[in-house]
Amino acid sequence: MIRGLHHNAYRCRDSEETRRFYEDFLGLPLVHTLEIKETKSGRRTHTLHTFFQMDDGSCLAFFEAPDRPFEFKDQHDFDLHIALEVSHDDLLAMFEKGKAAGMETRGISDHGFIDSIYFRDPNGYVIELTAKKPGHDAAMDPSTSGARTALDAWQQTKSGTEN
Repeated sequence: MIRGLHHNAYRCRDSEETRRFYEDFLGLPLVHTLEIKETKSGRRTHTLHTFFQMDDGSCLAFFEAPDRPFEFKDQHDFDLHIALEVSHDDLLAMFEKGKAAGMETRGISDHGFIDSIYFRDPNGYVIELTAKKPGHDAAMDPSTSGARTALDAWQQTKSGTEN
């Protein structure tokens, strides 16, 4: 049985630039690094795997792999974003911190069950900080949220819009 998230891993352009954003700006401590010199298939590589820990013990992790081509681009929120939970007070403080640092800072977006703000990390990934609102737990309860019914309705209505 799945117990939880240990880490999600993404590519990064530069490990130090990435560390400055995740550790210095967001406050996630760098807790582990792993230098990889050979893959399990025997291919030589020069890759650094870094781990930034959240309060629940899970991590966001990154691979800097200069020997492996990768196209970095600014991601659209719908394509890829990483959402991290904070308190409402921290959401407001981070919004101001991002603005003061001259970073692209969007929000505050009211999604009904959460409020969110958005930054872009040095690799182009959208980072969403989100704070739960009253009613969050009910909105996330599948026995009362109607999520499956909404998905089924979506499947029915989108059939005429597919290419």
